Amino acid sequence: MTKGGMNTKLHAVTDTSGRPIRLFITAGQVSDYTGAAALMNNLPEADWLLADRGYDADWFRETLVDKGTTPCIPGRKSRKKTVKYDKRRYKRRNRIERMFGRLKDWRRVATRYDRSPTVFLAAIALAATVIFWL
Repeated sequence: MTKGGMNTKLHAVTDTSGRPIRLFITAGQVSDYTGAAALMNNLPEADWLLADRGYDADWFRETLVDKGTTPCIPGRKSRKKTVKYDKRRYKRRNRIERMFGRLKDWRRVATRYDRSPTVFLAAIALAATVIFWL
């Protein structure tokens, strides 16, 4: 769900085909929980949500379950009690990694050409719109 650039971090939600449907940008040093909280209110209805370890938080998992979404998130290495997740399903998370790769095909996005976070997010949104329809 996240990829960093200079001092910003992009949080993204994709559909099952790996097409970007939600984007949110935070400062690079900010925890993934901040991005998760920001995206939480605007998540589409889904049976499953696949995310990396950075999103492993009990409150996040509980909120997903309350919304009727099953979390598929491996536990952080520092977690005392291990968390069960569907390892076979988790392998499908590569779709979001491929989406980030396609975003980076856009030189303006890959090189973080824009200094302003607002303009940078606009460039990402333009690239994401094209990626969505291709």
